[in-house]
Amino acid sequence: MPRIESTAARLAKLGFADGARAAQLVRQAPAGLDDVLESLVDVADPDLALVSLTRLTEREPAVLDTLRHDEDLRTRLLAVLGVSAALGEHLVRHPGQIALLAEPRLGEARAELLRAVGAEPDAAEPVATEADALVALRVAYRGRLTHLAARDLTGQATLQEVMAELSDLAGAALEAALAIARAETDASQVRLAVIGMGKCGARELNYISDVDVIFVAEPREGADEAKALRTATRLAQAMMRACTATTPEGSLWEVDAGLRPEGRSGPLVRTLGSHLAYYRRWAKTWEFQALLKARPVAGDLELGAAYVEAVNDMVWSAATRERFVEDVQAMRRRVEAHVRAEGERQLKLGPGGLRDIEFAVQLLQLVHGRLDPLLRRRATLPALAALSRGGYVGRDDSRGLAEAYSYLRQVEHLLQLHRLRRTHIVPTGEADLRRLGRALGMQTDPVGEFTARWRRHAMEARRLHEKLFYRPLLQAVSRLQESEARLSATAAAARLEALGYVDPNGALRHLAALTSGVSRRAAIQRTLLPVMLGWFADTPDPDAALLGFRQVSDKLGSTPWYLRLLRDETAVAARMARVLGTSRYATGLLMHAPDAITMLGSDQELAVRPVESLLGEASAAVSRHAGNPETAVAAVRALRRKELFRTAVADISGLVGIETVGAALSALTDVTLQAALDAALGKAANVTSFAIIAMGRLGGMECSYASDADIMFVHSPLPGVEEREATDAAFAVANELRRLLSLPAPDPPLIIDPDLRPEGRQGPLVRTLASYRAYYSRWSSPWESQALLRARFSAGDAELGAAFVAMIDELRYPQGGLHDDAVREIRRLKARMEAERLPRGADPGLHTKLGPGGLSDVEWVAQLLQLCHAGTLPSLRTTRTLGALRAAVAEGLLGPADEAVLAEAWRFASRIRDAIMLVRGRPGDSVPRDAGQRKLLAQTLGYPPDGSEDFLDDYRRVTRRARLVVDRVFYGG
Repeated sequence: MPRIESTAARLAKLGFADGARAAQLVRQAPAGLDDVLESLVDVADPDLALVSLTRLTEREPAVLDTLRHDEDLRTRLLAVLGVSAALGEHLVRHPGQIALLAEPRLGEARAELLRAVGAEPDAAEPVATEADALVALRVAYRGRLTHLAARDLTGQATLQEVMAELSDLAGAALEAALAIARAETDASQVRLAVIGMGKCGARELNYISDVDVIFVAEPREGADEAKALRTATRLAQAMMRACTATTPEGSLWEVDAGLRPEGRSGPLVRTLGSHLAYYRRWAKTWEFQALLKARPVAGDLELGAAYVEAVNDMVWSAATRERFVEDVQAMRRRVEAHVRAEGERQLKLGPGGLRDIEFAVQLLQLVHGRLDPLLRRRATLPALAALSRGGYVGRDDSRGLAEAYSYLRQVEHLLQLHRLRRTHIVPTGEADLRRLGRALGMQTDPVGEFTARWRRHAMEARRLHEKLFYRPLLQAVSRLQESEARLSATAAAARLEALGYVDPNGALRHLAALTSGVSRRAAIQRTLLPVMLGWFADTPDPDAALLGFRQVSDKLGSTPWYLRLLRDETAVAARMARVLGTSRYATGLLMHAPDAITMLGSDQELAVRPVESLLGEASAAVSRHAGNPETAVAAVRALRRKELFRTAVADISGLVGIETVGAALSALTDVTLQAALDAALGKAANVTSFAIIAMGRLGGMECSYASDADIMFVHSPLPGVEEREATDAAFAVANELRRLLSLPAPDPPLIIDPDLRPEGRQGPLVRTLASYRAYYSRWSSPWESQALLRARFSAGDAELGAAFVAMIDELRYPQGGLHDDAVREIRRLKARMEAERLPRGADPGLHTKLGPGGLSDVEWVAQLLQLCHAGTLPSLRTTRTLGALRAAVAEGLLGPADEAVLAEAWRFASRIRDAIMLVRGRPGDSVPRDAGQRKLLAQTLGYPPDGSEDFLDDYRRVTRRARLVVDRVFYGG
């Protein structure tokens, strides 16, 4: 067997992935490598290390002798070569820096990098003199980086030491870059401080990262401020170029000044006074969060320290600022949106990633650091430890997060070291995963072990992050003995307030009631609530959500399935939280039908039920209680309550549109009327046939949650029955139906409104078909013809109902259309209604029904078109507003653009009316003037928490456009 094959086999056994390639490299090496090969077995990637080592020996053959005689140096060098191809390349170009790896510690980084660019470290303001300072800076920087990586990869430096040294090295590089800038610009008239932000400021930098900075300048005594700021700006720009410019030795990293006041739109350099003026007046909460990390790193350190001292007071009082709660909630949502948007292999922004942990810690520091100075730490791990010691984070949670964070940072470092590139993506290739696993000490199955451990830590970090804000709140109110510090009542209230709870003390009382004790129920609540509280905080009204949850839990807490369902079915618990924090109406329904919680688990359960199914269930309920109409109707009303809840939840969840909601509510009313009529008929069924005619929004299949049942009663005596006897029986049936539906009950009432009947309240409650015909033929006015456009059969005798509808068709669909006088009368009536029916004090522009461009405007346009043209155009014969508008477009009576404008206004106004009922639990027709109520309404309609004014602007815009169409089409303007 040829020697190269046996060498290849031996190398494969030693751990080389490509034994043949490794054997070829060994054979071609200018100096013998056999005695070094054994040392490559333990490195992360022996193949990678061998490639760099052979190139290094080609460039500097003496390296091998050095390695043979210095075991520590050999271990450090090979560890670097086995992880970092980029640092291997650097050492091939600069083999003299291998000697650095033999040193246990190096001198001060700032002094070394300044000397590298030809500047005097002891000078007050060092100036570079080196001819090729940019290259010299990069070579010196990478030499120190290689030394640190060697200590890191051989376990001679802890993670926190590595992060701190990387940050200090970045600060030293910025100082050297500033010395290069001074060589280009006369800086004698200005003081310039460079403030490190982000990871650099916190001394937790990674190997390759943007370095976030803010520049602060002050003119020297006697210098012109404007001129000094221009000079400082040139200095700052030159310093940034010195770091980012591409050279034969590459660049260092990007210097990012985007965290400065006004971001990239603001001046690059400001005076200290200008910074403070901005922060006092304009800064957002996220800017104070960023300032948690601020630390002077280069330039005038005295000025930098003054800056940090001045902003610190504002940072730690940020929790008292207006809109702090809204900002914190927005920041949490933004992070979670990033988490959802990024792939799961993202170490930084993926689920359970570094950003999850960092943001959680920073927000807790902002909330509690004002009253507890011990929390004022820049770096994540020390801050997390301080939060744990103070009881702000559970001890076990803190330990779990710290372990996950440390592990993820180690992986991030290894990823970046490979090519010295800024990356946070866990690779998919087996060779890359193998290198990561072996670098972390996993030898048996590096790919499998690494993948499992990474996923476990990410999952644990995400799980803990979801509870981090809330678990200590439960410990604060629990009566259980705990061995660790607890959140004080004041701190717990501050946290709840920061998370959006308006009454934090009330919320704490609810938590205490739900979780105190040693029962199994309390134990499950302690498991559920850390997650539920987060979901409550994301709803429009967290206080209402927690109160509703307590009320439902009080009713169902002893029921075996309730807490088990919430614990085991995340979808049920999440949707329940959303409903409780959005809708008092739906919460009220749930209070009296708590078993309806079971329908929250899937979208299919919330689908609108077919009318036939509802009719069957209602009919069965009436049959079960035959002879007891009150009990029968109570059962039907319970069915209605459950179906109202189903529709409301589907609406809140965005599963149904406004037309579907209207049709579902109208159909449910039809079913309720039919069942109540069946219960009320009794012996009258042998005397007369009876039908209910739907009118108004019920007739148009456009009911809202607050709609009454606008109806008319019609009857027809059975053969052989005197009309007087039949009328008395029908009158008794109508009154009994109204009584049964108005009995006190825990569900929303179904109010019967028969006022659209002939002669209104002065007319008889029930008429025969012949009586209706006689009235309409002799006395009917135009408004009654218009009202009848909505009429349809709802319940009772279908044949009689069809006869009634056929009878009124001549009236509401006149063959010749309307005479001009009738059209003018309708227009006058509409104008008078606009002037007289608007409630006193109401803002017309905010009234969804009677205001300009509101429901009434759109509906009267549709009805006028029907009255004028439905006699000859059967497609217009519909009781539905939007259906009539669509038919008018198809018949060429209305332009498609006009129909789109009117339909949008009608849908928007209808959604607002429904949302008012859902949110408040009581009806309303006007967009609330109160900002708080309007915010709740806007969020329910899908606007973000800060979108209240956008909602108002949208409504005004939509209705203004609709009114222009109404003026032209209805009034002929």
